[in-house]
Amino acid sequence: MKKEIYEIERKFLVKKLPENISECPHYDIKQGYIATDPTIRVRQADDSYVLTVKGGGIMKKLEYELPLSAEQFEGLWKKVEGNTIEKTRYVIPLGGELNAELDIYKGFLEGFMNVEVEFLSTKDAIMFEPPDWFGQEVTQNPEYSNSSLAKFGIPAKK
Repeated sequence: MKKEIYEIERKFLVKKLPENISECPHYDIKQGYIATDPTIRVRQADDSYVLTVKGGGIMKKLEYELPLSAEQFEGLWKKVEGNTIEKTRYVIPLGGELNAELDIYKGFLEGFMNVEVEFLSTKDAIMFEPPDWFGQEVTQNPEYSNSSLAKFGIPAKK
């Protein structure tokens, strides 16, 4: 069943790893892009497979998700263009209903880390005060989108 949602998120670089990371749930992700305008992504997260189409936007994007079988995923994976992304995602509670999703990348993006927080409303996103282990905010910088990371690699420091 297709699921249409608005994704409201802010994205940050990582200043330092949080102290409790080893206690947090985590899973491995493999993803690739069939297209980048609009963004069409296939993702495997452990034993779950999803096709995602993302609309334009910076902090708030329209997103369609369609669950896939392993066979459907493998068929679509053959259509992936360019580099693929492999990462481990840690889900870190921030209090209330908020979680940080800390991604530690592997492969050609080895050593890169970022963290995202998803919100229920734009107001909540604007009011959010990041914890001290978060680094520079990159929500507004398209070079840090996963599709751009796959296409161009880690952006040069400015």
